[in-house]
Amino acid sequence: MNQFFHSVTLDRDKCMGCTNCIKRCPTEAIRVRGGKARIISERCIDCGECIRVCPHHAKKAKSDSLDMIQNFQYKIALPAPTLYGQFNNLDDIDIVLTGLKDIGFDEVFEVSRSAELVSEVTRKLMQEGKLEKPVISSACPAVVRLIRVRFPDLCSHVLQLNSPMETAARIAKREAMKKTGLPRSQIGTFFITPCPAKVTAIRMPISCKKSEVDGAIAISEIFAKLAAAMENLKTVEPLARSGIIGVGWASSGGESSALLNDKYLAADGIENVIRVLEELEDEKIRELNFIELNACSGGCVGGVLCVENAYVAKARLQRLRRYLPVSQNHIDGRIPGGMKWRKNLLFTPVLKLSDDMNEALRMMAEIDEICEELPGLDCGSCGAPTCRALAEDIVRGFAKKNQCIFIMRKEIKNVADALSSMGTFPLLSDEEDKKS
Repeated sequence: MNQFFHSVTLDRDKCMGCTNCIKRCPTEAIRVRGGKARIISERCIDCGECIRVCPHHAKKAKSDSLDMIQNFQYKIALPAPTLYGQFNNLDDIDIVLTGLKDIGFDEVFEVSRSAELVSEVTRKLMQEGKLEKPVISSACPAVVRLIRVRFPDLCSHVLQLNSPMETAARIAKREAMKKTGLPRSQIGTFFITPCPAKVTAIRMPISCKKSEVDGAIAISEIFAKLAAAMENLKTVEPLARSGIIGVGWASSGGESSALLNDKYLAADGIENVIRVLEELEDEKIRELNFIELNACSGGCVGGVLCVENAYVAKARLQRLRRYLPVSQNHIDGRIPGGMKWRKNLLFTPVLKLSDDMNEALRMMAEIDEICEELPGLDCGSCGAPTCRALAEDIVRGFAKKNQCIFIMRKEIKNVADALSSMGTFPLLSDEEDKKS
């Protein structure tokens, strides 16, 4: 695929070339050249880590505006359970759901409802022994894309079930068509998203050809208007239909604990996720049945499109869950076909050097040779995240060796020493200067 959609974008005018982003990108998708950052599109997984660490706000996430819902006759909000943790002293989810209807939505379908369905289906599949263990959660699209480009041997371990967001959209549209008699094209579903990776998952889904979600509205965009509507509600509708299991998906460990199985691991934060995947690839992790990985620290509550501190939001959700039943959503016997992926997860070798094996081996040998000349400090001053990344850029023709400040310093010193060894030269007279 030659074209990529990315919700993470760069504002070059704000970029100061500080190199903070290149050190934190999990796929080495950023370079600083000519004093400005550049995102390598095919490598970016839209995890949002560069947005989090950029001190100049040069990285930002694209999402849809609330006005977009007017393009549809019947408008359904799909709130992530993360949304509930953004409000202080909230003791009733119905207040948030009614507020969403007050700001323009005709109906609300909680993503936590479908999260309970995904949890139940996962339990069923694992009990049947049909999954390759350890099973890796597919809920975080940034992690799925990371596995697809960096960990080919782990693709078969990824749980091939649609995310709660996608499942919610499918069920919500089906119910709305029965309720209203409207065609599918006139029913719009909009995910209230905590992170940019979900936006990309909607525009360029991995599990299917086209997502049933019609738009993604950032929590940060909708928060102020929703908070005002919640304060002025005259009546609160009884809309909530999810429990502890569904709402628990908002923070790290929530999906794992819903499986009612002790042999699981839950890790959050992109650096921790990479460590787990590396150990899993090296077969150092064998005894686990399930692995839950979230690119954002704390889980979805740590998404860069949230407004509240991740740990404050998590604490609020823990209090809120005390008022909820365990679960309110269940499948009727067999697994619904719409919950399964329609495409397998395939390795996408965007990091490979060349399609030709001999050429790739030659380039690799050249990279190793150049690395021997570099200092191995991985300082990032050259605009690449590591010395090896710079060596790769040099071999690919995207950089020069003297972009390493240590090599440049040696070259300058050699020139200075050469000039010094030549001694001083008498100045030419004006007449000699004219002749020369």
